[in-house]
Amino acid sequence: MRRSLFFALLVRMLLGFAVVAALWFWLPGRWVKAAAGLTVATGVAWSIAQMFRSAVAPIEKEARRNGDHQGAGTRPDFSELDGLHSALEASAATAIQQLERSHASRRELEVLLDSMQDAVVAVDSAGRIQWTNEPMRRLIPGSPGSGLARVGYALVQLIRDPEVLACVSTALLTRTVCEGAAVAVVPGRIFNVSAAPTPEGGAVAVLRDVTRVEQMERAQTEFVANVSHELRTPLTSITGYVETLLEDEDHQGVVREFLGTIQKNAIRMNRLTEDLLVLARVESGEHPVKPTTVAVTLLVSEAYDIMAGVVRDATATLVLGEVVNAEVIADSDAVMRVLGNLIENATKYGRGVTDTRIVLAAVLTDDRAFVRFSVQDFGHGIGSEHIGRLFERFYRVDKGRSRESGGTGLGLAIARRLTEAQGGRIWIESELERGSTFCFTLPVAGAPDSPNPLSLGHSGDVERSLQPEMTGC
Repeated sequence: MRRSLFFALLVRMLLGFAVVAALWFWLPGRWVKAAAGLTVATGVAWSIAQMFRSAVAPIEKEARRNGDHQGAGTRPDFSELDGLHSALEASAATAIQQLERSHASRRELEVLLDSMQDAVVAVDSAGRIQWTNEPMRRLIPGSPGSGLARVGYALVQLIRDPEVLACVSTALLTRTVCEGAAVAVVPGRIFNVSAAPTPEGGAVAVLRDVTRVEQMERAQTEFVANVSHELRTPLTSITGYVETLLEDEDHQGVVREFLGTIQKNAIRMNRLTEDLLVLARVESGEHPVKPTTVAVTLLVSEAYDIMAGVVRDATATLVLGEVVNAEVIADSDAVMRVLGNLIENATKYGRGVTDTRIVLAAVLTDDRAFVRFSVQDFGHGIGSEHIGRLFERFYRVDKGRSRESGGTGLGLAIARRLTEAQGGRIWIESELERGSTFCFTLPVAGAPDSPNPLSLGHSGDVERSLQPEMTGC
């Protein structure tokens, strides 16, 4: 009997393991697999308990029959079987409790994610949907009901936006976070996409609706562009009339002083409106860059010839550092504007120090895929708390000194936009009382990672995937 019980127990356990393995392989989602495994384990435990009850029942019946015929005799000892039966029942109860806790935790997670405004979808390593929250189900056609809706479907079957699929694919293959902008998920709406890998080999994608933000930014850009354009005509007239009056030698003393002040501020306003107009056009894509293959030495020498006189007038000296003999893919006019803004910025904020040099250099990066242009001054330096905001519009480190220098506060913002539009990156290295170095990169012509010139110039967006991370100049 013991042997038959042992074999029956062994058969049931092997059968249970086989069923659990098959369900784990075929069912999608960790929660579904766990629930199915616990259910099968409970069934196996109940089956073993029933087997022992069936085995013990004939023995107890025979004992009662013998007791009836022989009177009060010695009954068989079934204490070992009773202990095994209790242990099996306790295991089954524990499994049921774990299953209930699992269902409760899963429900809490569903409620939490459904309360989010952003759409969330989780996929396994093969790109099949494991879970979606309520905002995502509203984006997917025909996906009402619980988070298990559409589970098991390939993501490409339900979402056809190439940016979403590309971000999820990158997260699955490279195990890194990928970000992008999607415009084809819902017509007329724009989403920021962020996909991150999960420890189990899958990925989670979050879609944030930024349509309203994009509309407000576009309206702001258009307003600034229109105002700047309308201001140019009256400012040009004011500047022209003031220049005419200053040419008249009859105006002397206080009159000439007042006219000079009007002319100075009119020129400053002209420059401000011009910078606002350029920035608005670059941000809106109406001022596309026109990249071509150009020599680095030509760009640096042209910038030196243009800005050497300006620097000299500011009692500083423009010095050429190391310049690599290479070619880059760039828009010459845009590069001249970037270098001009950086050199002028160094001229203004490098005043008041003994070393008034400004060093202009251009060298290859370590991977030889980009040329790193740099403009170094030896001024007072910039505090670390300002570094992250220097390229914002109208941001000033020292507002008092900025008013004296007459800057518009837009030069660095324009430099950043123009650099990014050419597939590059711009940043700053600075140390207090030791000066600052502004650096930007441009792709080397013919390098494996170089962007196609035809793909640039149609937007102010940055091709960040083409740019390596750099930590210093």
